[in-house]
Amino acid sequence: MYDVLIIGSGAAGLSAALNAKENGSTVAVLSKTYPTHSQTVQAQGGINAVLYEDDDSVDIHVNDTYTASRGLADKENINFMCKNAKETILWLDKVGVPFTKNENSNIAQRKFGGTKKIRTCYSSDYTGLKIVHTLFDQCIKNDIEFINEHILLDFIIENDICAGVIALDIISGVVKEFKAKSTIIASGGYAGIYTNFTTNSFSNTADGLAVSLNANVNLSNIEFVQFHPTALVNSNILVSESARGEGGYLLNQDGQRFIDELKPRDEVARAIYEKIKANEKVYLDLRHLGLEKINEVMPQEKRLALEFSGIKIEEELLPINPAAHYSMGGVKTDINTNTNINSLYACGEVAQTSIHGANRLGGNSLLEIVTFGKVAGINASKNAKEIKSLEDIESKELSKQIQYIKEIYSYPNEINFYESKEYLGKLFFDNVGLFRNKKNLEFAIKELEIIKSKIPKMGVLDKSNEYNKNLVEFLEFINMIEIAEVIAKTALNREESRGAHYRNDYPEESKSYQKNSLIKKIDNNLVLSFEDVS
Repeated sequence: MYDVLIIGSGAAGLSAALNAKENGSTVAVLSKTYPTHSQTVQAQGGINAVLYEDDDSVDIHVNDTYTASRGLADKENINFMCKNAKETILWLDKVGVPFTKNENSNIAQRKFGGTKKIRTCYSSDYTGLKIVHTLFDQCIKNDIEFINEHILLDFIIENDICAGVIALDIISGVVKEFKAKSTIIASGGYAGIYTNFTTNSFSNTADGLAVSLNANVNLSNIEFVQFHPTALVNSNILVSESARGEGGYLLNQDGQRFIDELKPRDEVARAIYEKIKANEKVYLDLRHLGLEKINEVMPQEKRLALEFSGIKIEEELLPINPAAHYSMGGVKTDINTNTNINSLYACGEVAQTSIHGANRLGGNSLLEIVTFGKVAGINASKNAKEIKSLEDIESKELSKQIQYIKEIYSYPNEINFYESKEYLGKLFFDNVGLFRNKKNLEFAIKELEIIKSKIPKMGVLDKSNEYNKNLVEFLEFINMIEIAEVIAKTALNREESRGAHYRNDYPEESKSYQKNSLIKKIDNNLVLSFEDVS
């Protein structure tokens, strides 16, 4: 039994682990993959903070964040994050994150879209990766236990109190119970549902969200999925906003700039997609920056463009398109990262902490996950100290999940679920993507119902127990379908356009929808509603 058990090993989970450990708790981090494989490593461009107040202020940062949210964020929560941003950066710097420094040996900053000031700190164009590696090193130094290659199946919940989790050990194929006085969900977002149309890794499959929903944990704002404007054509590998922040241009096929490159991401992404829908090509032009600057501030973009597109960005135009990138919605939490279940916390992209609202400001994701990872770790640790024992809790979930896995092995495998997964990605990009309307959303929902009805006929071809990736990927697919249904139905329910949620049948923002969506599951049925922004 642990004091604090963390599900997910990205920057949010690692920040939570370090702070819980520092607060005197026994800590374990359970992860489907490994810390250095987490989605955080793909956050390339930087992390926001007001470090130098001669030309910026916390108030301006707060206003930029709230403006991007289109009125769906909590100003108190934003204020907390922005006020603590400098402390967050200095802590990361202290533990060893190799931030790029300016000529005065101070942490350098660049401009990101949707902001009035230059406030994005960075480590070349490897910022998220450097943060994760540094935090992981610190966790190892602090003897934090890592339980890698385990996929979450269920929470142990008795009388609305979470007492740990049930997970499948991928290596052995054994379903296991992990008890904990406090549990933190930090399992990442759900933009990976857009298979083949996303910047997310293959392992980002909404597991934490799906398990939470089925355990009566409240979700919020799932309809808001951010599409990054610039991903490599064909591979959809992310081209960081740092490329535009450093002065890159967006050009149409006639070589003309057609939009302010540093407008909010939703506006830029839709402008690009409109060109592509009209059978035009769109390019990112970095040639004018020169090889020396490109090598200095975006070596990763240079390497990725050459390796995956065969393009030398210092000499050639880079073909790009938008791709699903970030999920603004998630497990509903308060400013202290509490969920509606006692002893269960959430932080990072899996959480809806009333920071991003309808549209995330570039550079705020890394700030949010580290800031609220710390909050979750401290609060989970304090909670654990108030709980004497979990010995009297007998988990009914363990036997339930063992039986569930046995049932999956018995499915006939008449339908190839991999083909359905590919179809899901295209279905969602075309109908629940940058532009939405009632007809397309209802079509997507109907198609999802058909896919769901066929799941018992899918199953797995591989019937072995040890390291059965076929089984893991089937479990992931079921989770993706679960949350895909929530995305489509909440998008249909919100009859307006706001931030990343754009409906061409309701193209205006409506004051009556300046509310957060709330999603619950009651008697196996989705219950959708709206609630006022607190």
